[in-house]
Amino acid sequence: MQHIKTIEGRLDAKGLRIALAAGRFNDFIVDKLVGGAVDYLLRHGMQKENLTIYKVPGAFELPVLVKRLAQKKDLDGIVCLGAVIRGATPHFDYVAAEATKGIAQTSLETGMPVGFGILTTDNLEQAIERAGSKAGNKGVEAAAAVLELIRVLEQVD
Repeated sequence: MQHIKTIEGRLDAKGLRIALAAGRFNDFIVDKLVGGAVDYLLRHGMQKENLTIYKVPGAFELPVLVKRLAQKKDLDGIVCLGAVIRGATPHFDYVAAEATKGIAQTSLETGMPVGFGILTTDNLEQAIERAGSKAGNKGVEAAAAVLELIRVLEQVD
């Protein structure tokens, strides 16, 4: 069988400039996501001075922050973190959909690598599981995804 060239991203944050964009709503969950992402990036070579945490009221406000950060052109990637927990009204559906759509649209329009770590859960227990207990920490996963994407995109040009 012939050798097929494969491009993969190194999980090395050295020299990168990354922003964490975090919603404050449900901060008892989001703080665990932020902590996981920061720890992951630092353990993979990121210098503290190249990492900035931006906080906005909630997940709905994240897209405008992500767009502004992406337009600045002084970042290599953005990790989005938040928690939208379903309640008794359709509010959950609107917030989750608009946050997701806005962040994805900005990433596609600007080419900015974005890690998506916004939890969208049916209840508090599911959110807790995804913020560092049974289901791991989705903040770590979002940081790893953005790091790998940055390193893959470096090899595309």
